[in-house]
Amino acid sequence: MTFVQIIDCRTSRVEELNRLMDRWVEETRGKRTATHSIVGTDRSDASHVVEIVEFPSYDVAMRNSQLPETDRIFREMVALCDEMPTFTDLDVVRDEALYKASARQLFERFADGSDLALLDALLAEGYHDHDPTNPQDAIGLDAVRREVEEWRRGFDFGFAVDDQLADGDRVCTRWTWRGSHVGDFMGLQPTGMEVTMTGTTVHRFRDDGKIVEGWWQYDLLGLMNQLGAVEP
Repeated sequence: MTFVQIIDCRTSRVEELNRLMDRWVEETRGKRTATHSIVGTDRSDASHVVEIVEFPSYDVAMRNSQLPETDRIFREMVALCDEMPTFTDLDVVRDEALYKASARQLFERFADGSDLALLDALLAEGYHDHDPTNPQDAIGLDAVRREVEEWRRGFDFGFAVDDQLADGDRVCTRWTWRGSHVGDFMGLQPTGMEVTMTGTTVHRFRDDGKIVEGWWQYDLLGLMNQLGAVEP
């Protein structure tokens, strides 16, 4: 189940607290499991600060809390507060915005070179991937990791999210993929070419916030044409 931690504190040093949160984000890049965070001040009391941090699950949040960077930043946050912060732990039964954030984070993890073991924070163990360009669907985390590794071997790439729609347990993401052809891909030796491709993916989420199924549509033919593998 999706998990949210609410941190209440009192401080007159809000700007310093914001800079501290920026540093936490930077120092934990690629390791942090939080999907979203918000810092707000009380309109009736500017010294009352509330931070809301979202995670795919409670277990994932606990792993995040064990990062040495998180521990160090927390101690510095306590020093900025007038009194010890209080924590409220919430299990979220539904949040379509969080589903959208998790889908965006999945695209980021595919592309950013991070440890593919971290995919288990976003994907369910029995995740089912429907890709019409593959002869068989990829089922399970190991199969998905193999797919991602093949793309990583062939390209340095990134996704730009162009649009997202959420409805119930499903999120539709329209994206643009851009990459540099740096390695063997589908038998094509590296060309160094800069290539681009557009596509759409629909993800289905279960109650704990993990993704259980994905349907992909993308212009692989256009990509192969750019690489000179097919006739225009």
